[in-house]
Amino acid sequence: MVLADLGRKLTEAVGSFTKSNVVDDKVLDGLLKEISTALLASDVNVKLVANLRKTIKAKVNLKDQPATVNKKKLIQKTLYDELVALVDPQVEPFKPKKNKSNIIMFVGLQGSGKTTTCTKLARYYEARGFKVGLVCADTFRAGAFDQLKQNAAKAGIPYFGSYTETDPVIVAQQGVTTFRKKRFEIIIVDTSGRHSQERELFDEMSQIQAAIKPDQTIMVLDSTIGQSAEMQAKAFKETANFGAIIVSKTDGTAAGGGAISAVAATGTPIAFMGTGEHLTDLEKFDPQRFVGRLLGMGDVQGLFEHVQNMKLENKDTMKHIQEGIFTVRDLRDQLTNIMKMGPLSKMAGMIPGLGQMTQGLDDEDGAMKLKRMLFICDSMNAAELDSDGKIFIEQPTRMTRIARGSGTSVREVEDVLTQHRVMAGMAKNMSKMKKSGAMGGPGGPTPSRGQLAAMQKKLQSGGLAGAKGPGGMDIGEMMKALGGAGGPGGAGGGMPNMQQMMSQLSGMMGGLGGLGGMGGMGGAGAGAGRGRGRR
Repeated sequence: MVLADLGRKLTEAVGSFTKSNVVDDKVLDGLLKEISTALLASDVNVKLVANLRKTIKAKVNLKDQPATVNKKKLIQKTLYDELVALVDPQVEPFKPKKNKSNIIMFVGLQGSGKTTTCTKLARYYEARGFKVGLVCADTFRAGAFDQLKQNAAKAGIPYFGSYTETDPVIVAQQGVTTFRKKRFEIIIVDTSGRHSQERELFDEMSQIQAAIKPDQTIMVLDSTIGQSAEMQAKAFKETANFGAIIVSKTDGTAAGGGAISAVAATGTPIAFMGTGEHLTDLEKFDPQRFVGRLLGMGDVQGLFEHVQNMKLENKDTMKHIQEGIFTVRDLRDQLTNIMKMGPLSKMAGMIPGLGQMTQGLDDEDGAMKLKRMLFICDSMNAAELDSDGKIFIEQPTRMTRIARGSGTSVREVEDVLTQHRVMAGMAKNMSKMKKSGAMGGPGGPTPSRGQLAAMQKKLQSGGLAGAKGPGGMDIGEMMKALGGAGGPGGAGGGMPNMQQMMSQLSGMMGGLGGLGGMGGMGGAGAGAGRGRGRR
């Protein structure tokens, strides 16, 4: 994941700092040196890094602080605020209005993922009730219209383009006019990819902009292009004066710091981040939450929103958990839900401290292990799926049959059944806690934005001090705080209780390779991370 390495280095630097017994200028200089090195290694502009270091040191000013001030928390808070300021130009991004035509024009380099990002944004707005149309004004690249047409058809978005007209200005005008007549609320115009040295294409971009008069121009910035991102962003800004940036390909392994430099150089906000290949992999950018993830604080609000958007099927499972029951079919359903949530690295970044715990567990390896567990469940018959697992103890030959049918080993079948027993035990504990009133039930109220913000603020203000785990947060205490926040799980699917979901997620990861020690995350699900895994 882009910037994951930066986040790891920043978290390690702050973690080492919190273990210091004395906080003086020497310790502060050491922390700032580590942070500066990490930022420079991630392709952040050297002037920005030097300015950040200078600003933090001036604002902290340890010599003038009274003895009563908690110097560690002061330094952590200043670091967090200044990193937020680095990616937040304090400019409000464009917000489309209902019942009127909002024209959005896309610009960017060749190969930046612009056409795919157009469709992602179209789908994002369509899911929020807007009537959206796509216009392909890229007449330069062979196959551009075909690509947009395929993406739009897959997403169910109306599109406009031409195989015969070669003038992109005419195509853009015709497309906008067509969708306006049909009262489309958002019209997204895709243009040719171009480089700052291609003056003719830059002039063409200006002509399209003058012809369609977009309400917003968005630059798609490839997170993998490194330090050249700043130079290219400046060139596009001078010509097209774009009002927002979408950073694409953040699911790769590049440093990604060039995007931070581009924000500072152009004073333009990042509106979204492309987090994967699927059309749903577009994440609204929030500076505070982004920096929170970098520093290991997680993103509580983002986690809730992500799970809610998944519309996971939990109705039967939640009912069973309330009754203290957990069948093998329930395990299969939860495995399927976790597959829907996306890459493990993406989920880990949202959960405070979990990013550090899951380092070294490759997304592909994790996904493959999940799939093999699903293959095993799918090779069971109805009686086996609806059982409590004892049937396999009584008749061990069933495991051999399932291993053959799923193309796995008997050991792997045993691992899945061991994982089921652990989670069945968790279900019984949760049922007892529910009956005793010790935890909120699945049908509880959904946490408000204010409550989620308060949780995140608590992590930001004190979460890095007194380190007990990665990022300095006591994971068990955090989950106790979140334990009563139930989602609409009992109302027909939706989101399970946060504590239950985290316990289940921890348990699943335990089965993905023996991530020992994660069982404590779930509060009630102690020991869920102690699956045998495959060594």
